[in-house]
Amino acid sequence: KKMESFKRLVELVETLRGENGCPWDKKQTEKSFKTFLLEEVYELIEAIEEDNIYGLKEELGDLLFHILFIAQISRERGRFDIVDVIDFVYEKMRKRHPHVFHNGDRDKPVERMWEEIKKEEKRGGYSLLSNIPKEMPALLKAYIISKKVARVGFDWENIEDVYKKLQEELSELKKAEESGNEEEIREEIGDILFTIVNISRFYRIDPEDALRSSSEKFIRRFNYVERQINPSDSSLATMDRLWEEVKSKEKKRG
Repeated sequence: KKMESFKRLVELVETLRGENGCPWDKKQTEKSFKTFLLEEVYELIEAIEEDNIYGLKEELGDLLFHILFIAQISRERGRFDIVDVIDFVYEKMRKRHPHVFHNGDRDKPVERMWEEIKKEEKRGGYSLLSNIPKEMPALLKAYIISKKVARVGFDWENIEDVYKKLQEELSELKKAEESGNEEEIREEIGDILFTIVNISRFYRIDPEDALRSSSEKFIRRFNYVERQINPSDSSLATMDRLWEEVKSKEKKRG
């Protein structure tokens, strides 16, 4: 029954792209789907964040539809189809989990084993930091980079060393500000953010997730301020008082 449902969805996509299909669907390309994919992924993340079971089901379905759609475009161009995609990832995941499927070493760190297998697959053309998408959000990219190099021992020994690095970077920013060199200021701000990402990594916290939560918290609290007053016609002291008021209310709620 599950396979019939999958086949039915594949056939629906084929119909939409077919001779008597939807004009809008028929003119789409892989590139035109880039923005749609990003939108769907963020909506899926939001459903996960909110623990919205219905939303999670809906957004997983939307994402699956987009994957099938892109695979259908590739099929029409004689490249590959969705079966090729499934077979490829199936074989890749079996190979990358030898400790599960091939009686591999279960005592070896999984992440390190994963990187070794990837390196073997690339046959010499592999770099630890290769295949990190350029379009990835900068904060997440910095987190992934720092995690990868830490796996091979390129890391601070403890969290206190990272805090010292942060103080060093803050001092360098102040010097750059004194010089008035905008490019140096930009560089130092980037170094500070990268260091904070590493502090986050030491605590095993995804900085993208942490910043997303803080942004939502800020929106929620500022919305409270806006409901009480018109910020454009109010003093900073008034806004600060309301800000502290909503913070206090949130803490009391738990």
